[in-house]
Amino acid sequence: MAVSIRKMTSSDIASWNAFVDRHVDGTFCHYAEWKTVIENGANHECPFLVAEDNAKIVGIMPLTLRKSKLFGNALISNMFCVYGGPLAINSGVYDELDAAAWELACQNGIKVLEYRTVKARHVGDNEWSIPVANAATFQKPLQNTPEAILLDIPRKQRAVVRKTLDAGLSCSFDSDIENFYKLYAESVRGLGTPVFPKKLFTALYESFGEKIQVQIIRSPKGQAIASLMSFYADKAVLPYYAGGNQFARQYGAHDFMYYQLMIKASEKGKTHFDFGRSKMDTGPYRFKKNWGFEPVLLQYETRLAEGGTLPDLNPSSSKYRMLVAAWKRLPLPIANTIGPMLARHLG
Repeated sequence: MAVSIRKMTSSDIASWNAFVDRHVDGTFCHYAEWKTVIENGANHECPFLVAEDNAKIVGIMPLTLRKSKLFGNALISNMFCVYGGPLAINSGVYDELDAAAWELACQNGIKVLEYRTVKARHVGDNEWSIPVANAATFQKPLQNTPEAILLDIPRKQRAVVRKTLDAGLSCSFDSDIENFYKLYAESVRGLGTPVFPKKLFTALYESFGEKIQVQIIRSPKGQAIASLMSFYADKAVLPYYAGGNQFARQYGAHDFMYYQLMIKASEKGKTHFDFGRSKMDTGPYRFKKNWGFEPVLLQYETRLAEGGTLPDLNPSSSKYRMLVAAWKRLPLPIANTIGPMLARHLG
């Protein structure tokens, strides 16, 4: 096999995505459209790599160059995503992609190469480190009728969902980016973290088309109280960016929202529900377990050049504890102005 590595072009998008859909480890986070989303929505360069043999794609790797004086430089597969890393047909192609990514990092003076893999490939390789997992992903098969979906939820959580069905809430699936972003921004400020740029979400919606779905939950009075942006892969739905205001908890809006998404995804023929990544022993981690999802530890992989160090970007670490507390107290307009300039480096 004579493998050549080159950068992806727009003409590769269809064949790239077809390769992702065929690959057992392919995810929404590997799709080619992320290049446009991250470049246009967060102003980072994305040298996506294609491995070919006789003009046929045999491997791919989405990559993002993050260059930040405040948060450190890194080459990441894939930024703003919970999953990533190369996909290839065999170990030889994986090795070629590894070598090409490392060369790219060195050419740019970057000392950190990160793969956001579910299962590490480089166990025992002295050039790579696999930090102790501090986050997990949650996935399970999706039932195909509303009643079956409801019965598949554990009893206590099912009672919570049933209660929301009688609360007078309504759900819409549309392109309401304005309400989505407003609620999302308020939610992340409450968590003490900067909000991503609005143009990132606009780029997602414009680039992915029908693979993106915006969901708004309204109170009995018609007020938007919770929002969700979900991603559709070949067989799975991935609820990704969720938001809510002070009334969301009062009405159980998020419980109602995820149940409605499960129904919608089932109607679209999806067979799996991917609840995404959560830090271990956090509120979202326990919430997903309550829904009957079992955690699978994420084995992210990192290769460091001499002198390279892993940046600490965990908002729950002691390093950021005071900053998080201060951010929670910021007036929302100020947080929404400053936040995007910082958050574009934190995906």
